[in-house]
Amino acid sequence: MYGKIKEHLATELAGIKEAGLFKAERIIASPQGPEIKLNTGQTVLNFCANNYLGLSNHPRLVQAAKNTLDSHGFGMSSVRFICGTQDIHTELEQKIAEFFGTEDTILYAAAFDANGGVFEPILTAEDAIISDSLNHASIIDGVRLCKAQRFRFDNANMVDLEVKLKEASKTARFKLIVTDGVFSMDGNVAPLDKINELAKKYDAMIMVDECHSAGVVGKTGRGVTELFDVRGEVDIITGTLGKAFGGGIGGFTTGHKEIIEMLRQKSRPYLFSNSLIPAAVGAGIEMFDMMTQTNELQDKLHANSKYFMEKMKNAGFDIKPSRSAICAVMLYDAKLSQDMAAKLLEEGIYVIGFYYPVVAKGLARIRVQLSAAHETEHLDKAIAAFTKVGKELGVLK
Repeated sequence: MYGKIKEHLATELAGIKEAGLFKAERIIASPQGPEIKLNTGQTVLNFCANNYLGLSNHPRLVQAAKNTLDSHGFGMSSVRFICGTQDIHTELEQKIAEFFGTEDTILYAAAFDANGGVFEPILTAEDAIISDSLNHASIIDGVRLCKAQRFRFDNANMVDLEVKLKEASKTARFKLIVTDGVFSMDGNVAPLDKINELAKKYDAMIMVDECHSAGVVGKTGRGVTELFDVRGEVDIITGTLGKAFGGGIGGFTTGHKEIIEMLRQKSRPYLFSNSLIPAAVGAGIEMFDMMTQTNELQDKLHANSKYFMEKMKNAGFDIKPSRSAICAVMLYDAKLSQDMAAKLLEEGIYVIGFYYPVVAKGLARIRVQLSAAHETEHLDKAIAAFTKVGKELGVLK
């Protein structure tokens, strides 16, 4: 029975390879950090992890996870409403709400689940979702699971957003504007101040995915609501513990208490997935405690990002405008992005080429992600390697 589809899949995979679009996985043989060891024995500088605050292997989080293993065990073996809720789960949810200035929080196994489970429980065919064109795949999939009317506006384009709001207002009972806080492939920040103005004008709610912005933007890392001084005015925030917040696993939705309570009652990824494991929860609690004690990591991340991007622009690279820790080095050609990433690895710089279908055709790039764990010598080595390889491949003249 498998024979025909086997041939079909093999042909498709061969086509992906021939087009230069095949994604191979490198294997890391060390903890996550600014320097990592590969299974080949090579030690390289890591510039493509979401480890924005350098917390993935922080001793305080590692110890917190170990302590929670001892106090609360390894696995939950249940969903939350049956017998999967521990005191630490509710403690972490409250800390997240306090951090973002919201009323309540619900934890998920991953942020993909948070975005996948947020729309269907609160919106129906009578309502409308107005979504940014560059929103994350998890938002797109979540919207597909909901029967609400769908409108898409051009990335961060407020003129187009207003057009879609006017159109949606003709028929929709409730309207929800949905946007990433920081768009993961470009590094640009959603203009939340202007979105908030339009939301008020057209009586719409706002949802922001803070996965790449929480811990990164805003003076104290509280994301785009802090950056644009609209803290407490956004109705729904989704996010992850898997990026700046320790780099582990787990997602969340935080916002108005009635919305969160409805998600507890009806959100399918929450109702039908095991509770987040205690070690991840314990480390998450410790991480939020750290972030309320000091702003040192955010300050260093902001300084590193500014330094690196200015130096790369001065070297002649085509860099997408960014107010985040994501630096998109535009190459436009898929094969070139892979070739450049491979040559950079030879120079001891671990980055990955991004190309279709991860980004649109003709917009291939290398996405560099800065971290508070990077030191100036790390940044300088990466800039030198990019410059050398860029000249070798004709990216720089």
